[in-house]
Amino acid sequence: MRIPFFSPRPPVVAVVRLAGTIGAAGRPGGSGLSDAGLAPVLERAFRRKRPVAVALVINSPGGSAVQSSLIAARIRRLAEERRMPVHAFVEDVAASGGYWLATAADDIWVDESSLVGSVGVIAAGFGFHELLHRWGIERRIHTAGRSKSLLDPFSPQKPEDVERLRRLLEPIHDAFKAQVEARRAARLATDRDLFTGDVWAGREAVALGLADGIGHLVPRMKQVHGEKVRFLGYGMRVPWFRRLGFSADAVMAAADDRAAWARFGVG
Repeated sequence: MRIPFFSPRPPVVAVVRLAGTIGAAGRPGGSGLSDAGLAPVLERAFRRKRPVAVALVINSPGGSAVQSSLIAARIRRLAEERRMPVHAFVEDVAASGGYWLATAADDIWVDESSLVGSVGVIAAGFGFHELLHRWGIERRIHTAGRSKSLLDPFSPQKPEDVERLRRLLEPIHDAFKAQVEARRAARLATDRDLFTGDVWAGREAVALGLADGIGHLVPRMKQVHGEKVRFLGYGMRVPWFRRLGFSADAVMAAADDRAAWARFGVG
């Protein structure tokens, strides 16, 4: 009687693509990354086919601090529940919130030309009060609550508004620094201030402890899990009308996304 031979199944690595600005999906026309949008994607990635690891492929200039925190926390919860290693592979950029996502992994791998870091918080806007004055336009604003017109772009900037904004930004920056330190404390360089909002290219990011080495997804995972490892991809689905840019909201979202990428010379 012939005894059937059952070869062991090759190991599976779930690959989750985290590409785009963070938080934009919460508005009409947006196609970015959000915790609500990624929740089912991450659940499937960690549970389907019993993967041996989850790999995050990150290409993001950042975005919402809250959504970055929620997504990273969800990744950590699933990793701990499933007792599963998580690896991050950076493509062009993992900056600001994109780097926050990368810190959810157990190790971070970059390309020689990847841009990494930007551990900071930014608030930007425009001031139009002089333009209004030049055209003889009077700005009328009425509030119930003295802080409701904070940094109104059609009024002169007030020192007290700038100070209040600074008080809002600093706790968010502190939370970002705490995340990086908690996840990578033993690896970070101690002779440099890494929390200025600066970015570094591949090898310097590794030297500073912001990343663990130069490496790409397929060869690195084959090195860890063997030549027969299989890859299953997961990502957020973008509706066809968003991909084609139909609607004014989609056009505005695309413009905002391009501005975010342009800060790092891409897009």
